[in-house]
Amino acid sequence: MANHHQSSNGSAEIHIEIPEIKFTKLFINGEFVHSIKGRTFETLDPRTGEAIARIAEGDKDDIDVAVKAAREAFDHGPWPRMPGSQRARIMHKFADLIEQHAEELAALDCIDAGKLFFRGKAVEIPSAVGMLRYYAGAADKIHGDVLKSTRSLHAYTLKEPIGVVGQIIPWNYPTIMFFMKVAPALAAGCTMVVKPAEQTPLSALFYANLAKQAGIPNGVLNVVTGFGRTTGAAISNHMDIDMVSFTGSTEVGRLIMQAAATSNLKTVSLELGGKSPLIIFDDADVGNAAELALNAVVFNKGEICVAGSRVYVHEGIYDEFVKKLAEKAEAWKLGDPFDPSTCQGPQVDKRQFEKVLSYIDIGMKEGATLLTGGKRWGSKGYYIEPTVFVDVKEDMRIATDEIFGPVMSLMKFRTIEEAIERANSSKYGLAAGIVTKDLNVANRVLRSIRSGIIWINCYFEFDSDFPYGGYKLSGFGRDSGLEGLQKYLQVKTVVTPLHDSPWL
Repeated sequence: MANHHQSSNGSAEIHIEIPEIKFTKLFINGEFVHSIKGRTFETLDPRTGEAIARIAEGDKDDIDVAVKAAREAFDHGPWPRMPGSQRARIMHKFADLIEQHAEELAALDCIDAGKLFFRGKAVEIPSAVGMLRYYAGAADKIHGDVLKSTRSLHAYTLKEPIGVVGQIIPWNYPTIMFFMKVAPALAAGCTMVVKPAEQTPLSALFYANLAKQAGIPNGVLNVVTGFGRTTGAAISNHMDIDMVSFTGSTEVGRLIMQAAATSNLKTVSLELGGKSPLIIFDDADVGNAAELALNAVVFNKGEICVAGSRVYVHEGIYDEFVKKLAEKAEAWKLGDPFDPSTCQGPQVDKRQFEKVLSYIDIGMKEGATLLTGGKRWGSKGYYIEPTVFVDVKEDMRIATDEIFGPVMSLMKFRTIEEAIERANSSKYGLAAGIVTKDLNVANRVLRSIRSGIIWINCYFEFDSDFPYGGYKLSGFGRDSGLEGLQKYLQVKTVVTPLHDSPWL
């Protein structure tokens, strides 16, 4: 059916096709199948709170079937054994198919996650395609090293796929995170069982269908939809899964580590929570810095692990910065994510919506001052105004907890030493930002902050070649870049005596 939207000036309508929901079953061993128990759950449109479709609800039994298919494909199938160049050709075909369906896929993430349609079509889908092609280019370049021995031995290493991997995807970036995990695992020659978030299953199932069309063999890529407490837990506990890659909360990351330790000691890679600092020095252009800071916390409605939700501004420009920031926040446009003039869509679901509003209440009760926002926007859907708190103290929950919504804690600082100390005071260490024209200041601060990625005079700048992951309670392991490929590989050392060895 068509979705009609009035343009921002009211002079024309935008006609966008809401896609038919084609895939709602589990994808196991190359086929769409009902869950064993026949259960389903609703996936909801956060613009309205209404149901989009009923999705098959997998559980432990379905994970067992999917893992069996993945194990068979790994132990006896062609994917781990074919030349990397052949895997690359299939991955490029997969990328071609995604490009052909870019608009439909962007619409699925829009209605399922509240993501901006035009950004999805122009940026996120192409970024996922770029990631798939990046790792396709690496598939035939996986090799070990020749080792130097002090004895009469010839030794070298082989890099081999780690095996069957479980991949648990978050709901804030359904497409990007799918390929951040699936693409390097495919390049490495692994087989996999993917669990998308229960809030956003639609695009993952569509990608599974495209993977089959591209020629990825049966059993290599399996998608099992369901809930974290059942389906996700079954992946973490499974004795025949060799590695788990998870992106999500620190609390769930702990549970996955415990499950891995008590099952088969599987390898674990975790990208977890964040409470990232953005430090703005007094030589910054105040207007540009305010724009950067606002985007750092309201981009993707604040549903992003690296959100710059703790903003520290030098006291010399603080008052001017507050004024500029308030002006920009008031001008920020909320609305239907299909409208190209919209800057911010709805939170992903009612639970997240209510969580963010509860933290706004906590901030006011703890004594912070509301500069902008703080309320629901509109009467339908899960929209929240861009919210900025001032008079924030470091021990307030709005400054310590990951809110995962459009809520900023704004604080001032006096010295570089103070800025560094306060930036490092968080239990998290995922990202940080620095705004200054002084390269010496930037170098001093970036070398002192314990974060996995640091942006200087920019924010949210990613690339397929940039490793991404955290320090401290933000987890360990890296996605993207060649480091994102290495975690799906095992290193095997091979040793052979030379002809003059006394053992021959």
